[in-house]
Amino acid sequence: MPQCEMCGSERPSLTTVKVEGAELELCDDCKEFGTEVRTESSSSQSTKYSTSSSSGTSDSGGSQSTSGGTASSSSGGSSRRRRDMFDDMDEIATDYDQRIREARESRGLSQEDLAKSLNEKASLIRKLEHGDILPSDDVQRKLERELEISLVEGQESEDSEWSGGSSTTTTLGDVVKRKD
Repeated sequence: MPQCEMCGSERPSLTTVKVEGAELELCDDCKEFGTEVRTESSSSQSTKYSTSSSSGTSDSGGSQSTSGGTASSSSGGSSRRRRDMFDDMDEIATDYDQRIREARESRGLSQEDLAKSLNEKASLIRKLEHGDILPSDDVQRKLERELEISLVEGQESEDSEWSGGSSTTTTLGDVVKRKD
């Protein structure tokens, strides 16, 4: 006899329910803690936390959109994706450590001088320049303001080799450095 994956009770039939992103086989008592995963043969009856469309089917078209969000497909069976806090966040550049070090050195500052002007510890600047830690939002804003750089992915600093070109399009030749 199947066993409920939440409470452990043995029941003759279990329902597939999505609880905080995980699909579990749950009994009728526990299935209220999540959203029932719809299959084509299931009824159109909705659970308390159902996110399915008003027609009750999960394979509706991707033309629906959430408030301010975009529609996208997911493996969960629903064609709509809820917006979350990560949609509006900027990604820190992968070469943030190099950007910080180059900007600091171009201004002739030591790590200690930069730390003092930011009201932070010199060990923090060392760890950031070695890529050991990511800067907090507060430290990121201080660094960007003090060094006049951008630590966000896709945005180069103003004194970068990418800026200042007369061409408006970037070609492979602009990016590749040859080893001769």
